Amino acid sequence: MKIDRLIGILSVLLQKEQVTAPELAEQFEVSRRTINRDIEDLCKAGIPIVTLQGSGGGIRIMEGYRMDRTLLTSRDMQVILAGLRSLDSVSGSTYYRQLMEKIQAGSSEFVSGKDSILIDLSSWYKNSLAPKIETIQNAIENRQYLSFYYYAPSGDSERIIEPYYLIFRWSSWYVWGWCRTREDYRLFKLNRMDHVQASAETFTCREVPMPDLTDEKIFPGEIKVRARFSPEVRWRLAEEFGPQSYTETEDGYLLFTADYTDMENLVTWLLTFGDKAEILEPAEVREKIRKITEHMMEIYREEK
Repeated sequence: MKIDRLIGILSVLLQKEQVTAPELAEQFEVSRRTINRDIEDLCKAGIPIVTLQGSGGGIRIMEGYRMDRTLLTSRDMQVILAGLRSLDSVSGSTYYRQLMEKIQAGSSEFVSGKDSILIDLSSWYKNSLAPKIETIQNAIENRQYLSFYYYAPSGDSERIIEPYYLIFRWSSWYVWGWCRTREDYRLFKLNRMDHVQASAETFTCREVPMPDLTDEKIFPGEIKVRARFSPEVRWRLAEEFGPQSYTETEDGYLLFTADYTDMENLVTWLLTFGDKAEILEPAEVREKIRKITEHMMEIYREEK
């Protein structure tokens, strides 16, 4: 749409000191003649745009000009504020709250309507997460090494990393960084980190690759699962894997199929269903659950 292109051109001019018509034409995939007409329309709207001909010429906004109104719509502002509130929910400082106050104070007439998006990223871990997030943010900003004690399925260990990204994914917080122990990039879950401290020692920033956070990369489905569930737990299967993860059999039970990553997590997950689930495949998991339940029976014998 033309109005979107005009806003886009104005955004470019506000960010760059000068730009040429061919550059704008290429960026917005229109002809140079269309760009010239757009510039005329912006001038008619009261934007003081200057065009300079010849070598070194181009298009720019007159020096000293300031926009009285933001280019963002009211809905845009509501979304930005919702994002800031979500960060404030896990913040250990008043930074995001102060930033929200600045935006709202400067746009009191512009930001209208009730908040329709409410996001709380802290869950019930806010008291433990906020200090970790603040420490990690400062370490990333100041390029400080980060040390912590880490609890993992493979065993506990002390780690020192170069932190690069703070990530919220899969309903949890993670930090992505270069691990001195593994000599490679690793993803660490904040809820498994303890005694998180930023070192006085700093590091030189590497050419850091963006972490591949696709489910296929982080959770490769190497275990083919078939299980039979009671219809009473349909809501859990729908919530955790989606309605497409199961089919209803003639007897009313739910035949569940999925690709799972970790054997221990699979066993633990199935046990949370009690007698409402029966693993069919793989046989190794079925045998493991049988042994666990037999051992549990020994523990909970009545004579004890």
